[in-house]
Amino acid sequence: MQPRTGRRLHITHRTGYRYADVVDASFNEVRMTPLSEDGQLLLNHTLGVHPVASVQTYEDYWGAHVEAFDVHGPHRVLEIVAISTVDTPPMPAPVPGMAWDVVLDADVQDMYSEFLAPTDYVDDALADEHRAEIVAEMASSPTPWYAGTLAVAAVRERLTYTSGITDVSTTAAQAWASRHGVCQDFTHATLSLLRAARIPARYVSGYLHTEEPAPGQTVTGESHAWVEYWDGRWQAVDPTNDRSVGSAHVIVARGRDYADVPPLKGIYAGGQSEALGVSVEITQL
Repeated sequence: MQPRTGRRLHITHRTGYRYADVVDASFNEVRMTPLSEDGQLLLNHTLGVHPVASVQTYEDYWGAHVEAFDVHGPHRVLEIVAISTVDTPPMPAPVPGMAWDVVLDADVQDMYSEFLAPTDYVDDALADEHRAEIVAEMASSPTPWYAGTLAVAAVRERLTYTSGITDVSTTAAQAWASRHGVCQDFTHATLSLLRAARIPARYVSGYLHTEEPAPGQTVTGESHAWVEYWDGRWQAVDPTNDRSVGSAHVIVARGRDYADVPPLKGIYAGGQSEALGVSVEITQL
């Protein structure tokens, strides 16, 4: 179990595109700024872009900080480096959730309707006979919190963490059928079960440090995804690692699914592109 102490983390996130042909213009959005909320505090953040571009910032519909920029002029490579320092809170003490009648109340269901509806990534699990049986078991459990634990357990039993089999376009149904996936797939599959059981649930993106504290060490971190579901309060769970969300997790953005929170997306005029690759380095200060 993680100790109930916070961490100060310095994060360097490098990514970008390499284009097959010279690109005359590109238009891009970046979501790599940790949030200052829920006990997490952003101390500083900078974004480096090459070729150099003027960066505009705004807050999107879901509350994420977006940095938008256009690159005008011929270029074959777009490089982005986001550097942030953030204080993460201690792991919260477990708090029992509310009863089913609170979660299923019509006003609650209406308030969180966007986190209950299927999306392009998160299908209706009731349409799948196997998953429908899991949803029925969840619905008959004593509390929504207990149903959440059943959802995570079912996904972890079904999926094996495997890189290279799925990609950013893979849906919950496709990951479930393949029985393999990465954190994005574990998250989408868990969301599909929770929403089918009428438990509001949202996708969270961010970074993951080492499970145990590592002061003074620079480690290879990762972009990560996990789930928050509502049972009277937002409960955060990490289905990929079967652990609670605490001081090793850095929140960047929330939404209905991956499509609402991609770290980098854009359009350009030119030939095909390929990712430069992503590297995340995290140092606990």
